[in-house]
Amino acid sequence: MRAHIVDPSAFTPPYDHALASALAKAGVQVELITSRFGYGAVPDPDGYAVRELFYRHALGRWAGPGSRARTAAKLLEHVPDMLRYRGVARAADVVHFQWLPVQAVDRYLLPDRPTVLTAHDLLPREARPGQVAAQRRCYDAVDAIVVHSGYGRDLLVERLGIPPAKVRVIHHGAFKHLTAQADEVPLPEELRAVDSPVVLFFGLVRPYKGLETLLEAWQGVHGAELWVVGRSRMPLDSLRRSAPAGVRFIPRFVSDAELPAFFRRADIVALPYSRTERLDWSGVLATALAFGRPLVLSDVGGFGEVAAAGAARLVAPDDPAALRDAIEGLLTDQQAREGLAWGALTVAKSTYSWEAAAHETLTLYRDLVP
Repeated sequence: MRAHIVDPSAFTPPYDHALASALAKAGVQVELITSRFGYGAVPDPDGYAVRELFYRHALGRWAGPGSRARTAAKLLEHVPDMLRYRGVARAADVVHFQWLPVQAVDRYLLPDRPTVLTAHDLLPREARPGQVAAQRRCYDAVDAIVVHSGYGRDLLVERLGIPPAKVRVIHHGAFKHLTAQADEVPLPEELRAVDSPVVLFFGLVRPYKGLETLLEAWQGVHGAELWVVGRSRMPLDSLRRSAPAGVRFIPRFVSDAELPAFFRRADIVALPYSRTERLDWSGVLATALAFGRPLVLSDVGGFGEVAAAGAARLVAPDDPAALRDAIEGLLTDQQAREGLAWGALTVAKSTYSWEAAAHETLTLYRDLVP
């Protein structure tokens, strides 16, 4: 079986690596088709090949990562690169897109091969006019859709009318490879000096992730620190000015090598996402499970399935009082934290393992390939 994992914009390198590596271990000949990741190093290939076919001219001093120039350059290259890839795809038995970044045109540019799309975003999280309809048409254009939870399946089938047989639930694996890096970087000295419990809010900061709710909840928390760590896609100045005591902001991209120190130090990882029907799962959640961290999660998307497995404490979204109670309850209850940590490590080795995900993915591929 020859499979292409395709992530044109390199939106999710840890996921791409983990899936490609697990499929390779299952006997699949895998090639990751992507672009250069502009923010730092990516995992070394483990049993699979990598080809940076997309956006080869869209990085440089004039087009840094995240810049408008970079976005414009990628848009100029996108259609020619997709057309070029159609020829490359003839060598694959199945093509598995992780993202279709220009949905308005991508459905016309898909290769003539059995094609799978992983719905990392069930619907656009910050939709522009026409984007929801374009994403729905992309779902129509592929042969199968992977979602990461029963919630995701139900939304696509019941809300969007996708045929049930087209949607396959394959759980998001825990990012165990991040726990076993040879070049881990320790915390900065000022963070190593912190001796109080730490609650970690990690990842790309966007409006739907509920940081405002978490900061409001933190006004009643004492004897601990909240670390807000990650590059921001929203203004933070007013939130930083009004943040209560005990909050530290580290508003920058954190490399894979730096990441373990933050998660090993965290007593709790919080994902206080706002109410949304568009979210299925989270890479930060997959990371916290791998490190065995106690979790406090909003009841959105597929998060409830993790809590039902005993790996997280669940709270209503957009409810600062409930979030505060959950965090304070865990900060003062070591036994409860240890129970959630054990639950996280347990599901990371079973339901949310990449071995299980690769098995289900390979089954899907075999169902599609004549």
